[in-house]
Amino acid sequence: MAKGFSDIDSLCRGLVEDARKGVFKMVYLLMGEEPYYVDMVCDAIVDNCIDESERDFNQTICYGADVDADAVITAARRYPMFAQRQLVVVKEAQMMKSLEDLAYYCEKPLDSTVLVIALHGARADKRKSLYKAVSKVGVVVDSVRLRDYELPRWIASFFSGKGLTIEPDAAALLAEHVGEDLAKIAVETEKMLKNLPEGSKVITSRDIEENIGISRQYNIFELSKALALKNAPQALKIAAYAGSQADFAMPPAISALFFRFKRLLKYEALLSSCPNPSPEDKARALQGVSPYFYKEYDAAARNYPLTKCMSVISLLKEYDFKGKGGDVGEATPEELLVELSARILNI
Repeated sequence: MAKGFSDIDSLCRGLVEDARKGVFKMVYLLMGEEPYYVDMVCDAIVDNCIDESERDFNQTICYGADVDADAVITAARRYPMFAQRQLVVVKEAQMMKSLEDLAYYCEKPLDSTVLVIALHGARADKRKSLYKAVSKVGVVVDSVRLRDYELPRWIASFFSGKGLTIEPDAAALLAEHVGEDLAKIAVETEKMLKNLPEGSKVITSRDIEENIGISRQYNIFELSKALALKNAPQALKIAAYAGSQADFAMPPAISALFFRFKRLLKYEALLSSCPNPSPEDKARALQGVSPYFYKEYDAAARNYPLTKCMSVISLLKEYDFKGKGGDVGEATPEELLVELSARILNI
């Protein structure tokens, strides 16, 4: 993982552990592109800061669209009632028109109040007063979005934190099925762990397939492989089956296919400058990909040279729009996926 991302992961896990021990800062500014860590820290504080019996009087949770800075500051300046501290949480704080005005409170916060300012998919301006004030008296979490090549390694680290090892192909399968949504990966993992035999220590592809609702033969992971290899009969069969399932939705499917072809595009860039790359070169270009999958990328590169790969990505963007309800007429999700697959195969 990139150093910056590793630092955020370590910081957030430390904050969660502090919350469980009853150790809190006066102010938290939680922000950034990746909502998983924002939610993780915020939830840990809410769960542990105030005893359940005291929450009616000493816990205030509001949303940025519904409050202004004056209301938040008034709440934060109250003293706790028959308790050691009170908690004030502002969720979706990026919706506050007067967000920067919270700096006035953050410059001199009460030590009996824990204030959490949580922004989703947005950042406070680091040049302005709020960020600077919180940096001095509290803690700032600036959660970066994972790069695609970091995801399998993040999954391996996530499982390691639970005392488990996940095989590289299983991590790749989970990454391509779920996409870059860390919260969804966490939720799906918790579901899976409940169904595994007691004492399980190593997670395999079979575990992922059987416990996360992935058909072994007919899933988006296998569709992306069939498309990459230009196996038309298999690709169209998988597309028809996957698209007909009750829980199928186009946006996650497009995300998984985009994930594969974006990686392929990066690999094409290496091949354009180095037609016969060494295993070390491949490892650098396909960061996070197990060597087990290198042959698939070599075959895909032959089937989709640079210009064709770019055409596929353009097509995926078109069907991402259609999959979200744009200009599809009477077409069903199954028909859209089959149509998309056919068009990719014909590029």
